[in-house]
Amino acid sequence: MMATVEQRSLLLEAVQDAARIGGRVALRHYRTAFAVESKADGSPVTIADREAETRLREWIGQRFPDDGIEGEEFGVLHPNARRRWIIDPIDGTKTFVRGVPLWGTLIAIAEGRDVIAGAVYCPAVDEMLAAARGEGAWWNGARCSVSRIDRLDRATILTTNDQFPGDAAHRDAWRRLSERAMMSRTWGDCYGYLLVATGRAEVMADARMAAWDAAPLQPILEEAGGVFTDWAGVPTAFGGSGIATNRALATPVRSLLAMSPPAT
Repeated sequence: MMATVEQRSLLLEAVQDAARIGGRVALRHYRTAFAVESKADGSPVTIADREAETRLREWIGQRFPDDGIEGEEFGVLHPNARRRWIIDPIDGTKTFVRGVPLWGTLIAIAEGRDVIAGAVYCPAVDEMLAAARGEGAWWNGARCSVSRIDRLDRATILTTNDQFPGDAAHRDAWRRLSERAMMSRTWGDCYGYLLVATGRAEVMADARMAAWDAAPLQPILEEAGGVFTDWAGVPTAFGGSGIATNRALATPVRSLLAMSPPAT
């Protein structure tokens, strides 16, 4: 069932409220002494991740009791619900642990594989980025859009710096793109996508993304006038990877990032 204009507006407000709540819980632990544990996949987790997601689950349960929840730390609640909230309490936990401020709380609202609304809140730098279908993309309360740069030799491209070790195909694809770009930078996580959506970079790509990493970003990038796909070029938040670009560079970037070299 397609959300009405009024519902989309309410959900746009709700994802921002939720992201801000979760982000502020995590921020209380930022640059303090805390234990860092390793999950089964080797990724780090802290008390801040768990407390933020716990608070978000409480908040969603109180206000949207019929909705499902899918969170990075505590799994799925109400799996058969028509609508679900997708939570990443801290995107960029490695960054958080090192005391670097470019981490964020990510929230999405989805019906099936259709993401209706999403928000990214980076509390350490106090930047909020959010969108809902048909409602535009908003950065700290003002409309935002991707850049209009249409040449790779003028483009800034970004990726999370631990994506490619041992992955020759993705590493080679990224090298093809970075050789043509004006500037290539790493240490991205959600903040890299925020930079693309606000016109301060042209490309952000990750070879591996979970649903809670990608779902909030798809409506944001698309409402900002950009393109969000997986590495196969499919416009989805559930493809296990992500490429975000402005619209002008969407085709050449995806051609260069194809898993086999483009024809010459």
